[in-house]
Amino acid sequence: MATPAYSFRRCSTMLFLPYVLLFLSTTLTTTAIVQLPSNMSIPAVIVFGDSIGDQGNNNNLTTLIKCNFSPYGKDFKGKFATGRFTNSKTPPDLLAAELGIKELIPAYLDPNLHSKDLPTGVSFASGGTGYDPQTSILASVLGLSDQLKLFKDYIKRLEDSMEKKQAHYIISNSLYLVIAGTDDLANTYFSTGVGRVEYDIGAYTNLMVDSAFNFIKELVKLGARRIGVFSAPPVGCLPAQRTLAGGSLRVCAKDRNEASQLYNSKLSAKIDLFAKKHPHLRVAYVDIYHPLLDIIQHPRNYGIEVVDRGCCGTGDIEVAVLCNPTSPTCLNSSNHLFWDSYHPTEAGYMFLTRRILDENIYKIY
Repeated sequence: MATPAYSFRRCSTMLFLPYVLLFLSTTLTTTAIVQLPSNMSIPAVIVFGDSIGDQGNNNNLTTLIKCNFSPYGKDFKGKFATGRFTNSKTPPDLLAAELGIKELIPAYLDPNLHSKDLPTGVSFASGGTGYDPQTSILASVLGLSDQLKLFKDYIKRLEDSMEKKQAHYIISNSLYLVIAGTDDLANTYFSTGVGRVEYDIGAYTNLMVDSAFNFIKELVKLGARRIGVFSAPPVGCLPAQRTLAGGSLRVCAKDRNEASQLYNSKLSAKIDLFAKKHPHLRVAYVDIYHPLLDIIQHPRNYGIEVVDRGCCGTGDIEVAVLCNPTSPTCLNSSNHLFWDSYHPTEAGYMFLTRRILDENIYKIY
């Protein structure tokens, strides 16, 4: 870059201009744009996975995969670099705001986290992690097993701060987002080649899906009932992957995109089967591959001008420590799909967020 038995798929082709979306995202606090049915309640958004959902957890880790410095946060309130891997807000923030829960989802490892923040959701996500345990080891970040341990601690803190009945309600009715897979494919398998030492792409994507489901089962054991599992994006179209594998013209790397599609097809099929076997749960495949690819292929439909490079530096390769205070940035981040060579801008995330909600929210309950 771096999901929810609700297979978010309600047809809609409505497009929003970037300035409208940015206006909404900066004016929303807890006023819901999505109007839920009267019998539907989502008390919190709880996030696991990689940099798409990392709200600043990596700030407190000994790793190069962090971004608590400028120009990250360039368009955040106060121009503050929070540790979010973008210029402002992330999908967890935007989803929580549109659902009327709260404006920002905090990082669980934030030293300033207060007990009052817990009932409405937190993020355990860590930039650079993945389903393959080797992925988090290579990046020196929190693996999914580490995030589960933190979630258990969160449950205890929640139960200690309120009646157990209330805590149980929050745990069982919250929206859980699981966002991973990009770093497995882009970094562990293709860029470093570590994954290719033991696996061909078919076997490696099987490993990813099996790991994803082991994680989902653990979440269910701990009380989660409404889980959105994000697909992999078109990895080959990320600016860094264009630079590394797209040739002199920096086209989308075909092998990377085919790997994403293979993984997504296996993940989607297994989630559909799981949902049929467990009708009391809501575990959904959230497709971000096609919405993101549509923006890349038809940027003018979205008011986007630049899709092949990030706003930071040259836009070709800069991410994390390579996108730093010495890096120049584009004048207008809202007309760029990507902020750095891996992660979308807030404007790009807003398109994805509205699409996710539009296609999936009524299948959560």
